[in-house]
Parts: sequence; C-alpha cells; structure tokens
Amino acid sequence: MILILYCSLSLYIRRQRSPWTNQTLQTSRFPPFKNKRRTSLNSQIYSSMASPRLYISLSLFSFLLIASGGYSSTFTIINKCNHLVWPGILSNAGTAQLPTTGFVLQPGESNSISFPQSWSGRLWGRTLCTQDPTTGIFSCLTGDCGSSTLECSGRGAAPPATLAELTLNGADGLDFYDVSLVDGYNLPMLIAPQSGTGGNCTTTGCVVDLNSACPNELKVIDSGNGENLACRSACEAFGDAEYCCSGAYATPDTCKPSSYAQFFKNACPRAYSYAYDDGTSTFTCAGADYVITFCPAPTTR
Repeated sequence: MILILYCSLSLYIRRQRSPWTNQTLQTSRFPPFKNKRRTSLNSQIYSSMASPRLYISLSLFSFLLIASGGYSSTFTIINKCNHLVWPGILSNAGTAQLPTTGFVLQPGESNSISFPQSWSGRLWGRTLCTQDPTTGIFSCLTGDCGSSTLECSGRGAAPPATLAELTLNGADGLDFYDVSLVDGYNLPMLIAPQSGTGGNCTTTGCVVDLNSACPNELKVIDSGNGENLACRSACEAFGDAEYCCSGAYATPDTCKPSSYAQFFKNACPRAYSYAYDDGTSTFTCAGADYVITFCPAPTTR
C-alpha cells in the first residue's frame, strides 16, 4: 500500500506543468537537444525543479511510512553455548513466513534479523544436527522441525524444546513475549528487550540447565552415549488430559499446575510451566528490539 501511494505521488509530481515552458514535464523523456547551451540550460532548469520535487516526494513518503506504522523490530540471536545451535523460526497462522526460517550459530556467534510489524510466532534452538551424506536429509536430535533441510519453512519444533514466543504490535500497540516450557526444555534461553517502554518490559527466560536436574521419567536420553539431551513435559511424557489441559481439564479453573509443572516453575519462575501459567509468565513492551540468547549466564534473571 505504501509503495502504491508513493508511486502515485511521484507520478503526480512529475507530471506537473513547468512554469517556464507551460508543457507537461516528463522527467524520463527529455527531447534530444542539438544546441549544447540549450541542453545545459534545460538541465539547470530541470535540476532546479527536481530537488524540490524530490524533497517533497521523500518527505511525504516518510510521513506515509510513519503514519502506517511501517517499522520493524530487530532480533539479535546469540549463541553463548559451548556447542553449535541451529535456531528455527516459525510464524503463526495468518503471519507470513520470514525469508529466513533456520540457520546455524557457532559458539559465540550472533545473527540480527528484522521482524516485520505485527509479526507473531516462535523461535527455538535445535541441537546435535547433522546432514546425511547419502540422502542429504538434515535432522536434529532436539528441536527438529522435520523439514529435512536447514530452513524450517513453516514447520514447528518437535518437543521437547524451549520456545521464545512473541507477538509484535498487539493489543494497545504492545509486544507480548514469553519463554515457554509447555513443550518441554532443551536449552537455556533468555529474552531481553532493548530500548522499549512499558510497565512489564523486562527480561524473561529459563537460564538454568534443566537437563541434568530433569526427573528420570521426563528425560530424553541419547541412545548412543546415554547423555540426557532434553526434558519432556508431563503432557508429552504421559499424554494425560490433566497434564495437557485438555478434555475435562481445558479451562484455567480445571487445569492446575502438576508437580512436574512445579518443577519447571521452581527452576525458571518467569517461564511458562503449563498452559495456563499466564499471570507470571507473559511480558509486554512497546517499541523494543530484542536480544534472544541461548545459554546465557546462569545467574542472569
């Protein structure tokens, strides 16, 4: 829409009548002049007119851009783990997928991405990823999105996976964000808003290593070396409605935090521990950029 308005505005300005020639200006179609002096004079006349037209055009375009709210937020994604992390990005239904939906970060590496106005979706980290040398299929032991490639291309993370969930420019122009362990845990993660405003504009996340402390019945074990790779949610581990907040337990009044949800909450009090853990786990901010860090310092809150 902005582009259409800008092009229409530019065409209108370009076709205004010249006060010197009383002819319609076509800036892209000047006739060939044989006399060099006349060519120079017409160039001066055109230049004297082009500058104000360009100034007006760009000024009005800037106004239209600001008025339409056409801005973006920058997400800086940092890997502070001592191993590779492959971030995945999924846009929610009704939100266009980003050009980048998956990439790799070396230890200590970061990547900054512009997210459009009103974007809504989730971001997570994949670990222990490989590409089959014969088939070319790309897969990860945790957080795999099942796309068989580095890019997730509209596919979400297979649980368990720590999720960063964000909705930009939502109700009252606020961004809503949280770190969720509802689908389990695979990596420590922190969301830190930058230069934003709002009463609840603060960091959130889960910064401790829950894999080592995970209850045995929730552990995901690497069959190759016996290492604990991730920590499942009780819903995924057992499938019971009371853990999944489904069926007869599908409301905030009937679905209460289980002892397993309390394990996640005690370790990470600002993260979602079960589906209706809204009160202490959702944060809001306006006009912010965001730094999302995998494996932040354990003392960070």
